[in-house]
Amino acid sequence: MDNIVIKAPAKINLGLNVTEKREDGYHNIQTIFYPIQLCDVIKIDKAEITKFRCSDPNLPHDETNLVIKAKNIIEQYVEKIFNVDIYLEKKTPIGAGLGGGSSDAAAVLLALNELFNLKLTHKELHNLAFALGSDVPFFINPLPAFAALRGEELKYLNLKIDKPILIVYPGIHVSTKWAYSKITPKFPEHSLLQLNKIDFEDQNIRRLITNDFEGIVFNEFPDIARLKELLINNGALFALMSGSGSSVFGIFEDLDRAIEAKGTLSKNYFTFIHYEKT
Repeated sequence: MDNIVIKAPAKINLGLNVTEKREDGYHNIQTIFYPIQLCDVIKIDKAEITKFRCSDPNLPHDETNLVIKAKNIIEQYVEKIFNVDIYLEKKTPIGAGLGGGSSDAAAVLLALNELFNLKLTHKELHNLAFALGSDVPFFINPLPAFAALRGEELKYLNLKIDKPILIVYPGIHVSTKWAYSKITPKFPEHSLLQLNKIDFEDQNIRRLITNDFEGIVFNEFPDIARLKELLINNGALFALMSGSGSSVFGIFEDLDRAIEAKGTLSKNYFTFIHYEKT
């Protein structure tokens, strides 16, 4: 095998509760990671020298890039150098709260493991992923999962959202570090893990599934708050900000209503519909 092509899916946070600040300075959270069909595509070719290219010129090409970090960390772990040409076709917006960079990093770990037949176990890949970022381990096996601790403790769920999800990115960058610096941790009244089923037509769901960052972010960036209102006003049964922002997603009763809302919102925003047909 001389090359490999791998998709790196984005995710939304179906609820996000920051429960406590840790002694190491990080925070423990509770969330449901839900993968969506919006994907970056990474192609890796064996080469004489290492090169990294990306369809988005705004993405850094230095050691701060998670794709390059992933390559470096797996090389350090197996004590080998891999000369590769990496091309990243960027579809997920940068800094959108959709996990694009984390998913790219996990995809590189998976791809290099297969391309060079390294035979690293899932646990080894999980540990390398966690060293790159708190939500990178989820993307090693991106299935719906309840996440705790910093996000690396995963409990996979038998969860499928059969309604269309409209993801909207307003083009606003929200610093995750800033958002966590403003948060007051607390345990939620109802754990997301205790939800036996999720009925988005039930008005109580808005009380049970919340994002602790919304108040902080909406106060600082009222345009994001208005975006959530726009989704509701355009027919969403349920809407929530993903991660620490700035993307907001709405869940609609049917595909026609989601498409109609997309038609309205895509005039000013990046939009994407995720829909798993039953």
